[in-house]
Amino acid sequence: MITLVIASTNPVKVRAAINGFQRLFPGSQLNAVPIAAPSDVAQQPMSDEETLQGAMNRVRNARAAHPQADYWIGIEAGVQARDNGLTSYSWIVVQSATLTGKARTGTFFLPPAVAELIRQGQELGEADDIVFGRSNSKQEGGAVGLLTANVIDRLQLYEHAMILALIPFKNEIFYTRS
Repeated sequence: MITLVIASTNPVKVRAAINGFQRLFPGSQLNAVPIAAPSDVAQQPMSDEETLQGAMNRVRNARAAHPQADYWIGIEAGVQARDNGLTSYSWIVVQSATLTGKARTGTFFLPPAVAELIRQGQELGEADDIVFGRSNSKQEGGAVGLLTANVIDRLQLYEHAMILALIPFKNEIFYTRS
């Protein structure tokens, strides 16, 4: 049995971690342990560096809480200002006793109304709920789901990056030094 400590209780993040792991390692028997691990960054990270740091901090905090696990997984959503708008993406960090894998989701531009609320201090999920008249959308399809009519939802966006973050574990011989 492989124990995955997922540094979130958000069902979308938990399911993405499990799905990605099962897709890359079919037949694995998994024990998923979701925990509320702090990111130690702003509630809404506003840069690529802060977002990655948040995912890494979640892994560190999850590992401190459950040191006997096989893998620790941190997922952090962030935004980045660009000349022509505000982009959204997430970082995923996976760590074992010997390896670390990192990957970023695809990136998309947010609507100006959502971007303005974020600039005023709202978190992306809250801004989405206000603009789209929803409730708790970040535990469902997220901004990407709302904007694509769920052709791509938050689960799919995260699952893809989860698989990419697991590349070093699937190809360990190429990622360890002898």
